[in-house]
Amino acid sequence: MPSAALPLETRRLFLRVNGIVQGVGFRPFVSRCATARQLTGHVENTTRGVEIEVQGSAARVEAFAAALLEAPPPMARVLSCTREDRAPLAPGRETGFAIRASRTDPVSAVMVPPDIATCPACLAELNDPADRRHRYPFTNCTDCGPRYSIIHTAPYDRARTSMAAFAMCPRCAAEYLDPTSRRFHAQPNACPTCGPRLALLDAAGEPLPEETDPLGAAAAWLVDGGIVAVLGLGGFHLACDATCQAAVDRLRQRKARPAKPLAVMVGDLAAARRLATVDATGAALLTSPQAPIVLLPSCPDSALASAVAPGQDRVGVFLPTTPLHHLLCAAVAGRPLVMTSGNRSDEPMLATLAQARDRLAGVADAYLTHDRSVVHRVDDSVVKTMGAAEPLVLRRARGYAPGPLPLGNPDGRVVLALGAELANAVCVVHGDHAFLGPHVGDLKNLEVEGVFREGVGHLLRLLRVEPDLVVCDLHPRYRSSVFANHWVERGCQRVVVQHHEAHAAACLAEHGFGGDAVVLALDGLGYGHDGTLWGGEILVGRPGGFRRAAHLLPVPQPGGDQGAREPWRMAASHLRSALGPDWANLPLPALADHPPADLQLLDAAMERGLNSPFTSSCGRLFDAAAAILGFRGAHRYSAQAPMELEAMAAACSEEPAAYPALPPVEQEGRLVLQPAGLVRGLLDDVLAGRDRTTCARAFHRGLARLFADAAARVAADRGLAHVFLTGGCLQNAVFAGDLSAELHPHRLTVHCHREVPPNDGGVAFGQAAWALAAARRTL
Repeated sequence: MPSAALPLETRRLFLRVNGIVQGVGFRPFVSRCATARQLTGHVENTTRGVEIEVQGSAARVEAFAAALLEAPPPMARVLSCTREDRAPLAPGRETGFAIRASRTDPVSAVMVPPDIATCPACLAELNDPADRRHRYPFTNCTDCGPRYSIIHTAPYDRARTSMAAFAMCPRCAAEYLDPTSRRFHAQPNACPTCGPRLALLDAAGEPLPEETDPLGAAAAWLVDGGIVAVLGLGGFHLACDATCQAAVDRLRQRKARPAKPLAVMVGDLAAARRLATVDATGAALLTSPQAPIVLLPSCPDSALASAVAPGQDRVGVFLPTTPLHHLLCAAVAGRPLVMTSGNRSDEPMLATLAQARDRLAGVADAYLTHDRSVVHRVDDSVVKTMGAAEPLVLRRARGYAPGPLPLGNPDGRVVLALGAELANAVCVVHGDHAFLGPHVGDLKNLEVEGVFREGVGHLLRLLRVEPDLVVCDLHPRYRSSVFANHWVERGCQRVVVQHHEAHAAACLAEHGFGGDAVVLALDGLGYGHDGTLWGGEILVGRPGGFRRAAHLLPVPQPGGDQGAREPWRMAASHLRSALGPDWANLPLPALADHPPADLQLLDAAMERGLNSPFTSSCGRLFDAAAAILGFRGAHRYSAQAPMELEAMAAACSEEPAAYPALPPVEQEGRLVLQPAGLVRGLLDDVLAGRDRTTCARAFHRGLARLFADAAARVAADRGLAHVFLTGGCLQNAVFAGDLSAELHPHRLTVHCHREVPPNDGGVAFGQAAWALAAARRTL
């Protein structure tokens, strides 16, 4: 018999959807959309993206295609959707709509989803005594749970994750196959019958008796002042009672972290408001699916131990990120918990029990762990509220990485950008997107360098690409720059990018800005084209073609790297530049700690250029100001002195006049900014006994005006209207706010970072953007 004829309006449409569309319930969503419109066809994950074919009436097919883009699942992010009409299948050839098994193709365009904090529906089940997942620490669904941290390879299917070790029980399997369930094709789906399980080990790493309730016993340890290593989504945390001074002091001593602020986890938004001022922006961040640590203004009368964030006016707060953390917060009766990276100071985060037993011996009193492996360690993200301005991502990790960022790449290059030496993160460009990997840390530690190299390989494997272009910093001895040699030997072309030009490129590329602009790149250190240490830079141009238009007056950095660790040395240098040789006789506590003979030797070393490289660093100027205002000794963590200076300025209750600056000097076609007036004004007020918070505030305002006036002059000379702000100094909310305010009267459009960190965590993204732009300009 001849086959039935197709209705005249029948249409078959092929769609390929790219973006974060695997691991976020997109295929079940597609199936529901098609079934609701009585369409036949199929959907499948491939390494090219999610591929769909649907057939039915033309009107219903078009309505289906529109629905894909209008109302995707909460964590999906559709970045592109290509369409192609195909010949309809004859009636009877296809019945219903199917989710097919994943397919691996030679070409890859897969985008790996970040880990997602517990959704409200799973949290409700967790707290429902009648639910079969009541108090189950690994509850998840297509809207939440582990993703990046458990994926071995793409495409994202259970068999390619660390959940492959757990066979689903019949009830979980039924949910997995039920199109009406929110666990339809949820790859980490599990329950108490078939999924991962908790275990509690003692200080020696030995299991406690089987009858022990791991969660209850761990909570009791915390309430009694103990320190518990907790295995979360991306590795271990070290937890203790944040209200117990003795417990926090003990954690600091054992972890060798004497002063750096510690993050605090609380059970809900109400508990967060007892510790910090939580505005609408802060509340949205805390309760977002990314659930980052949010740096918020602290409440002076909170119950937190003073050792949690000494010298700071802010506290890092976050809400539970997994069901395990929700249960733990409830089990300690609402106490806020210090929840800091599970490692010793400056070492990488630990991800396996074997690592924790080895490196946390003598640190943790107990280990709350489980048997779901962490494939790729990932630390907590950190976001800072900036008053009226947009919040800043300071550390891009759990919840954000390795999510895609748009980046023009018309030649289809595969780029590996290796980032900076400090606060390292790597970036891979594939197609028209950049994948900025999670925060790695400072590569001066050999173990962190190992994690860095491991992370590069993991990201390339997930994206299923091999680079043809490798980008590194201009500094030849950075470990990331040395690692570039490995890729050159494998046939990659190498591009070298100056540090501050990478910062500038990152900010312009994040905004998709294609023209020339003025960029303020202000940070602690970057190796300059002239062999000096840059850091207070005003650049003009665009990625691949910046020019140094202005900068702070270079001064000696006595002691080299030691000058970056000990702020009093930079105070000596800037005071010497402003006052001459009489600086050594000033009655400042930071100088009084050192014998006069030592100060004379330091002066002689600066005079002769002995181990005193010149630097134009804005960060080192903040160091100097902090030392003049009373900071003594050495940094005990990165940027400690400038952070305490910011806190001092934020505490000022008035709006003092800005310290006046000297006019810039033109030199070799550049403006050289003169900070001596600021230094003298600050010194005079300090010696006169003026309130320190007022002095700190006046210094911030004066420095902001110095840079804003110079940027406006550079912009006017070149007919430019856009100014971009980048670099680690722009993490300072007081300074960033003052700088924007000072630029406003000049009628310049000011752009700041949003998703890419302004610090060195964003350098790799900028390196990639710079290299691609430079390649296009040479064609």
